Amino acid sequence: MIDTNLIKDDPQMVAKNLQSRNYDFNIESYERLEAQRKKHQTETEDLQAKRNILSKEYGLLKKEGKDDPALNSKIETIKTELDKCSSKLNDIQSSLKEFLLDIPNLPADSVPNGSSEENNIKIRDHGEPRNLKGKGHLEITTMIDTEAANLLAGSRFAVLSGDIAKLQRALIAFMLDKAEEHGYTEHYLPMVANSKSLTSTGQLPKFSEDLFQLTDDYYLIPTAEVPLTNMYRDQILDISTFPLKLSAHTSCFRSEAGSYGRDTKGLIRQHQFEKVELVQICHPEKSFEALENLTSHAETVLKELNLPYQVVELCSGDLGFSAAKTYDLEVWIPSQETFREISSCSNCTDFQARRARIRFKEEGTSKLVHTLNGSALAAGRALIAVIENNFDQNNTIAIPEALHDYTKFTSIKV
Repeated sequence: MIDTNLIKDDPQMVAKNLQSRNYDFNIESYERLEAQRKKHQTETEDLQAKRNILSKEYGLLKKEGKDDPALNSKIETIKTELDKCSSKLNDIQSSLKEFLLDIPNLPADSVPNGSSEENNIKIRDHGEPRNLKGKGHLEITTMIDTEAANLLAGSRFAVLSGDIAKLQRALIAFMLDKAEEHGYTEHYLPMVANSKSLTSTGQLPKFSEDLFQLTDDYYLIPTAEVPLTNMYRDQILDISTFPLKLSAHTSCFRSEAGSYGRDTKGLIRQHQFEKVELVQICHPEKSFEALENLTSHAETVLKELNLPYQVVELCSGDLGFSAAKTYDLEVWIPSQETFREISSCSNCTDFQARRARIRFKEEGTSKLVHTLNGSALAAGRALIAVIENNFDQNNTIAIPEALHDYTKFTSIKV
């Protein structure tokens, strides 16, 4: 949630910045709701004060064994008015909260302006694609079975078997070990979250259609960012522990609403996929430096797997809802003859912290932390990249040397 003080101080600036994100901020709607809130809050507080004064007066009379029907009637009238006014205030506050929860984070000053992914900027690249064009992972191996998964659950799932299943497990273990080397504490987490957790990190209410809802207030998590960040919800943290660096491997679940017809075959876009997530919680003055570090930590995995990749800075119009600044890591996929996103590393500044009320104290003042997150990496897409970039176009997939101790084999015959 953005700072409402920014809206009050300079609504035109907020509107301009949000326009760069392709978001139409309705200043008039906000000002109307805020004016109604102030009006009914003042009326509610005035009625509460009157009720308290009269109730105290009536209480003193009762102690003296006296009664004043007219005073009692006046108290009841005020109570009725107060109930109505309080109800109206609650409705307005709910409308205002709903309005504010729909607003994305403001882009950082350094973010390039642009309306879509076509305006993103390549920052750097690493490695040269060895296979400029090649077979797709489903053509290379039958150990990725989408037909069996379709029988079990439906489309956009996969069954991995044999050495390919072991390769994915090796990738995940390798990623977790790399995270530990960079100072991240590993966590094992619930893969179910409540609506408050999802609201805190920005998935709700904006992206409810992209979530798998279970019963009542339970949802399958779309990313480990949700539980990792919410572990500190409603807490005041010790500044001496900053930066907090957290990692976790989880399954992630997304309905992929609105993506019908895109990447429907294979592992690129699944309803269920594996991911190792990195989260940092830090001092506001350190968050952009932390973003550079977190991005380099994710890059380490690609470098050691010897996979060609590029780093792209997202423009304002392509930023995720909660992000103020994002770098995408894109890995080379030979069968598609292009680079595809395998990680997004984002600084959410105080956007999530304001929703989740994650704070620290400095010089006696309570302040909001900054939160960051990034994948290191999406295991399914890493699996695709390893298979396709290391396939000899005959019958062998070479295993990157960094994984040999994890797989206990150096190649896969297909």
